[in-house]
Amino acid sequence: MMNKHILAFSSLAFASALAFSSAPAFAQNAAMMQARSACQADVKALCPNVSPGGGRIMECLKSQGDKVSSGCRAALTSAAHAQPH
Repeated sequence: MMNKHILAFSSLAFASALAFSSAPAFAQNAAMMQARSACQADVKALCPNVSPGGGRIMECLKSQGDKVSSGCRAALTSAAHAQPH
């Protein structure tokens, strides 16, 4: 009987540790997905010939300055704050 309680407690402790360790990664992924969604129209309009990867789209958006929509800019700011330091 005692072994079942120890096993249940150990399983709960492991699940809790796993959940807390993956929370920052989940927040980071969610912020990046939101930024992709919010910036989709900006990328199509402002950076149509830029190939994804290597930060090229981010550099293109940065180079467009005030042309980037406020929604995209806010989403990129949120995504940057979700990045681990």
